[in-house]
Amino acid sequence: MKSPLSSSSSSMGVLRKPRLSPYLFTLFTFIVFITILYGEDFICIFGQLEPIPGRAISRPVKKREKLAFAIGKSEEKCDVFKGRWVRDELTRPLYEESECPYIQPQLTCQEHGRPDTEYQKWRWQPHGCDLPSFNATLMLETLRGKRMMFVGDSLNRGQYVSMICLLHRLIPEHAKSMKSYNNDALTVFRAKDYNASIEFYWAPFLLESNSDNAVIHRVSDRIVRRGSINKHGKHWKGVDILVFNTYLWWMTGLDIKILKGSFEDEEKEIIKVSAEDAYRMAMRSMLRWVRKNMDRKKTRVFFTSMSPTHGKGIEWGGEPGENCYNQTTIIEDPNYWDSNSRKSIMKVIAEEFSKSKFPITFLNITQLSSYRKDAHTSIYKKQWSPLTAEQLANPISYADCVHWCLPGLQDTWNELLFSKLFYP
Repeated sequence: MKSPLSSSSSSMGVLRKPRLSPYLFTLFTFIVFITILYGEDFICIFGQLEPIPGRAISRPVKKREKLAFAIGKSEEKCDVFKGRWVRDELTRPLYEESECPYIQPQLTCQEHGRPDTEYQKWRWQPHGCDLPSFNATLMLETLRGKRMMFVGDSLNRGQYVSMICLLHRLIPEHAKSMKSYNNDALTVFRAKDYNASIEFYWAPFLLESNSDNAVIHRVSDRIVRRGSINKHGKHWKGVDILVFNTYLWWMTGLDIKILKGSFEDEEKEIIKVSAEDAYRMAMRSMLRWVRKNMDRKKTRVFFTSMSPTHGKGIEWGGEPGENCYNQTTIIEDPNYWDSNSRKSIMKVIAEEFSKSKFPITFLNITQLSSYRKDAHTSIYKKQWSPLTAEQLANPISYADCVHWCLPGLQDTWNELLFSKLFYP
């Protein structure tokens, strides 16, 4: 007599569902994993293949991201950084030197005896299009409840002061103020009725350095600390519009000393690298900080290119030994390029910015500023040390061919910033 269990077992064996082979399961899992991991790469690869003739294909069109604060767009095929300087005695200058009490004495050329005002009467005219007029009301309304900050060296401070001069006339005296903090490292202009601030933060290398004292920073043996962007970056957090610059302080003519540890270490590990490699290190640190701390939907980041100098008159057809002193005309050669503006540095900027996942607006002021040998402060500024008899006898020897008079060229930089902020 057969056991009932054996009959039942036989029946179940006939009805049992086939099981998935462990080998097929492993293969299926692997395919799903690869698809998820490299799906975008497959799309890119197959998207680049030539279509079969006669077969219609459709490809997704990526919509261009709208940048924060944009209210329109620039004219098609218009590069506002390529153009020429034209005389304009009707609309220039945009303000008078005496009307803006915020200009530091290093930039008040009229107050310090400059005899001419011709440098104030030039307007930048792009080829084939026009710059939108600077609208101070629009700028202030946009800054309502927000912070704008310029970060960098004294050239960026000049652009910062220019921006304040362009705006402050719309603000009553009782509703505006300017104060400095952290041993003058941070300067803040407040428009109280707008709950807005325009700020400047001194960081000539962006990274921590032994030149970070905003007042006493004339250090011949400059040292930059690697990976130290947060030393300054903690003061930039919460800013809505950031304008960076850094260039002049890297141009020592020598290799740059990079500190691997801390300035507090008793034994410091210092290496020397080329200016290009050191600058690349700073750009990568800046871009990394921006990516981690700025909101691309609500904030904007600008970077102002190198400001040219005019220390060698022979480069524009002048006499040997001549510089910006006593220059009252512009350079009209459209191909002129200041030798102190290293194209190798521009290449570093282009390479690193092209990799950035955060949109950086590049203010390319180098070429247009290189034509303006007439616009420097030269000898018409506050001198921090008494001049010697030899210097007084030879003004060329102490002419400042780095900084710019205000009002003047740097107002144009802010017109370009205005253009790119609202009409990118």
